[in-house]
Amino acid sequence: MDYAAILDTLVRILFGFLIAVAVVMLSAVVFPFSMRRLWGFMGDRLGPNRVGPQGFFQPIADGLKLFIKEDITPSQANWLLFLAAPAVALVTPTLMQVVIPFGENYTIADLNIGLIYIVAVGSFGVTGLLLGGWASNNKYSLLGGLRSAAQMISYEIPLIITIVIVAIMTGSLSLNSVVGAQGTVWFGAVQPMAFFIYIIAGVAEMNRTPFDLPEAESELVSGYMTEYGGMRFAFYAALIEWGNATVWAMVGSTLFLGGYRGPWFNSPVWLALKVMVMVFVIIWFFSTFPRLQVDQLMSFAWKVMIPLSLFNLLVTGVLLTVMPDNAYYAIAAISWVSVVLFIALFPRVLKGNLLKKRLRAMKGI
Repeated sequence: MDYAAILDTLVRILFGFLIAVAVVMLSAVVFPFSMRRLWGFMGDRLGPNRVGPQGFFQPIADGLKLFIKEDITPSQANWLLFLAAPAVALVTPTLMQVVIPFGENYTIADLNIGLIYIVAVGSFGVTGLLLGGWASNNKYSLLGGLRSAAQMISYEIPLIITIVIVAIMTGSLSLNSVVGAQGTVWFGAVQPMAFFIYIIAGVAEMNRTPFDLPEAESELVSGYMTEYGGMRFAFYAALIEWGNATVWAMVGSTLFLGGYRGPWFNSPVWLALKVMVMVFVIIWFFSTFPRLQVDQLMSFAWKVMIPLSLFNLLVTGVLLTVMPDNAYYAIAAISWVSVVLFIALFPRVLKGNLLKKRLRAMKGI
């Protein structure tokens, strides 16, 4: 038995686990504070600025407050699943980092089926939210969990299709190969429509504004998190939500923005900067767009996002088959035209449909 190899494997697993947990913990500290400061700037307000210089120690104060709050478990809840649900939900942002290349020479596990691994582990995320809603034995929590499951499953379809597009453009399922294929040009420039769909579907799958129906405070009293308090609430509201946002940005940066590749040198610093920009997009959405209705949310997934992503997959596959040597130019031209047409025409079509619905409702009255 090769004890040295076993020890090396255990050390590698432990080091990778510590990195993954550190990324989630750091995102739960940095991004909520940045979000509140940016909301203040966008809304012409101050934001947190009392605890420490410019409010820099506000995340520490929030963490201490949640840590010392009383931990309550509802008497009629399934206590075992109620306790386990946040931990189950935390598995997704932690394990998805296993196959993401942090740099040229470091990936926790360079699997040759990395894209399939991303899809499989990402699909597991809905379990923790649905489990928390059901185990709470609260109708509002249950409704929030069911909404979350329906929404995440629906928007996961176009998200997976965009990953398939990247796979057929790369010719590999390894994320290191995906980054290597973007040495000359990023896939975000070749496939802006896929990147556009990835951003929208990812924001919806993470239940972020304007798709935050599962935890809509005005409708469902915070949804699946209703019965959670103290550190368990912190797991859902900070570690899981912002951990998922960070990992979504890491995957998006790897698939469409070249990952750790940069203009002058290759470094994990570039990956971190791209992640920060993509998370800023989420914060910007929160401050800009109003929340959708549940029928609008589901219709947008099944009537717009899924057909659009299937059309994009069809065009990409046909062009790569017919003209493999010059396909990227044709794909980029069609994809950019599609993005421009969508941005130009969709608001008008949506406005017309809403007007027709209102007229029909008025006639019914």
